[in-house]
Amino acid sequence: MSELIIRSAEERDIKSMAELDKVCFADPWSEESFKSEIMENERAFYIVAETDDKIVGYAGLWAVFDEGHITNVAVSPAYRRRGIGRAIITVLIETGEGNGLNSFTLEVRESNLPAQNLYKEFSFKPAGIRKGYYLDNGENAIIMWRTHE
Repeated sequence: MSELIIRSAEERDIKSMAELDKVCFADPWSEESFKSEIMENERAFYIVAETDDKIVGYAGLWAVFDEGHITNVAVSPAYRRRGIGRAIITVLIETGEGNGLNSFTLEVRESNLPAQNLYKEFSFKPAGIRKGYYLDNGENAIIMWRTHE
């Protein structure tokens, strides 16, 4: 793997992000959804992880008052277990805190133990369940919070 670059998502990244979403998620976002988030949503912040001249991961965050809602985190299956997810979340949280956010929340599939364990490394704690949250199969989501202490 070449050098990993993590940077703000740009319009030129939208197609690659949507393609990655199709590989990573059962209910992927459309290119139009990414375009709306990146180009039009003033409260949204998206970053991409780039290596080997391609987008291999991304994450998004909505700033709501002093809280950050992490919308999605994706890493290409071919690049998992190389620290990319950890690097993305580190940059996302550092950027959010640098912009006045002091707590973060997200939803994660009940069955996605690797993601839950990664979030726990960043002091996220389970705080509740959203029953039937995922439309593709009705799976529950675990709500996790990271609060500034």
